[in-house]
Parts: sequence; C-alpha cells; structure tokens
Amino acid sequence: MKKYTITVNGTAYEVEVEEAGVVASAPKAAAPVAAGATTVSAPMPGKVLSVNVKVGDAVKAGDVLMILEAMKMQNEIMAPADGTVSDVRVSAGQTVGTGDVMIVM
Repeated sequence: MKKYTITVNGTAYEVEVEEAGVVASAPKAAAPVAAGATTVSAPMPGKVLSVNVKVGDAVKAGDVLMILEAMKMQNEIMAPADGTVSDVRVSAGQTVGTGDVMIVM
C-alpha cells in the first residue's frame, strides 16, 4: 500500500492505494503506412461502434466507413477520397485515441 495526500479545493485528503501487480506493457508501435496511401484517423477519442468496410472494398469520397461513439454522440467517419480499402486497423468495440490510424486506403 502506498499513502498519498491529495488536495481538492483546498481540502487535504489522505488516501491509500494498493498496487494490483499489473505490469504495464510497452506501447505498440504503429504499423507503417505505404507512401501515397490515404489514412483515416480518429478525430477524437472514442469507441468504434461499427465498421462498414473490409479490405478490398472500393469506396467513394463521403461513404461512411465506420461509426465512432464519442462524448455520447455517434459520429459517422467518412472516406476522404475515392479509393480501395487496403487495411482496417480497428474493430467494433475497440477504443481509439485522437490521431490513431483506423483505416488505410
């Protein structure tokens, strides 16, 4: 157990935190993207609700690629240009952070 003193709005609180023994792993390196490829990155942190495309699908600019839930809103993530999906890096239920590459075209 570790003891900490935390001050909130001028009031000091003493808390004890038990270490769970979880070993943090090193963050995964992002897979490289081919030169000239178009990437679709997460505009904000959120949870992927559905992915509407798979590798090999031809898409047109404006097609809905996936639904991302962020701040209790469902956001349609659309294709920025015409192309063919070459890599889908997320799946339904996965959490993403701002800037995470989700789809490569």
